[in-house]
Amino acid sequence: MVYNELLFIAGLALIAYFYSSVGHGGASGYLALMALFGFAPESIRYYALMLNLVVSAVAFVSYYRAGFFRGRIVWPFLIASMPSAYFGARLSIDPVAYKIILGIMLLIAVLRMLLIRNKENTSVKDPPYHIAIVTGLLLGFVSGVIGIGGGILLSPLLILAGYARIKQAAAASALFIFLNSATGLSGLLSKQIDFRPEVIYWMLTVLVAGFIGSANGSHSFSELNLKRVLSVILLAASLKLFFF
Repeated sequence: MVYNELLFIAGLALIAYFYSSVGHGGASGYLALMALFGFAPESIRYYALMLNLVVSAVAFVSYYRAGFFRGRIVWPFLIASMPSAYFGARLSIDPVAYKIILGIMLLIAVLRMLLIRNKENTSVKDPPYHIAIVTGLLLGFVSGVIGIGGGILLSPLLILAGYARIKQAAAASALFIFLNSATGLSGLLSKQIDFRPEVIYWMLTVLVAGFIGSANGSHSFSELNLKRVLSVILLAASLKLFFF
């Protein structure tokens, strides 16, 4: 039993470190890890969003302090995504179809990011407001249904559409994830959740790992290395959507 608990905590730390390095909270990783360890399905989304809140907050602070946050690229998405994440989280529907579609979309995004070489000096543009609103609605709703913050969906969109460089996308995604996780979590509060006291230790674990990961990502890692880490994370997230 102790061995399993230590293995679980080590898994949380690794997920928080690598996800936070690219501005993500790690919900897709936590969901897969908890499924592997046999957590009750009705509580997995709740715990994943709680851990997501901690890591995304730390990641946002790190990237914000490093000067990579551009509010104009994320606020239009957030305005629409937050209420839709709340309603998505309140729905009790089978998310299998969403997971398959999202898994395919993420695989396509990974291939594009790996095969298309971005020019380092390419300027970024602000997203059209109407497109950001519609996209935010969709991202928020799907994130709420599945139990993630939506960063694995927003990051490749911002980068591939030319709305942000990779570190700017990390900063934007961290805030997007934090606020959507908060609204999604509030949508789950009406449901009966078996709260586990050890979640406090899990939160402390991901807090430390997330701090180290986001500090490395915002200051030490090159954009090329971050792109590689993000591609691996998106690939892992897509596989998780197919199999968990």
